[in-house]
Amino acid sequence: MKEIILGSQSPRRKEILSHFTIPFKQVTPPFCEEDVIYRDDPKEYALEIARGKGESLVKDYKDQLILTADTVVWKNGEIFGKPKDEEDAFTILSKLVGTWHTVFTGVSVIYGEKRCSAVEETKVLFNPMTESEIRHYQRVVHCCDKAGAYAIQLPGGQIVQKIDGCYYNVMGLPINTVRRLMLEMGVDLYSC
Repeated sequence: MKEIILGSQSPRRKEILSHFTIPFKQVTPPFCEEDVIYRDDPKEYALEIARGKGESLVKDYKDQLILTADTVVWKNGEIFGKPKDEEDAFTILSKLVGTWHTVFTGVSVIYGEKRCSAVEETKVLFNPMTESEIRHYQRVVHCCDKAGAYAIQLPGGQIVQKIDGCYYNVMGLPINTVRRLMLEMGVDLYSC
């Protein structure tokens, strides 16, 4: 099998996929119409973005397996993607601290004419934080390239009190979901 195509700019998705021996190439999908997609259902939203990213790569990589994903944070009917800037990140974090929220990652796999996709769901509880603690967190963790304006890994995890579900989902690539979808395509992450 040729190398798979990881259609993502995310260094975290690249890092997670690097834990396996499967050869892959990271490319940026041209799809970027995130704001025009229906936003009421976070699962469907994440899935549609992931599928759109994958479909936008098909013409350039038609003979290769294409893996794409999109992660969103959801709380009280509001979907949080990547913040626009530092103030938007602060606003998002202020809404999430001290409470539970849900992380959804839509995953899409395309191989030739076959397509499959799924959504992973993880619940996350944040520690309570003051305004100055949130500002300090923003200085320590680069927040603007992450859904929900936070990271669960390394120093970013200081904000997280508890999770219920897949840790790698919160990082942006739920590996068990990826493995299951790839197995449907006849590719096993553990035997490449």
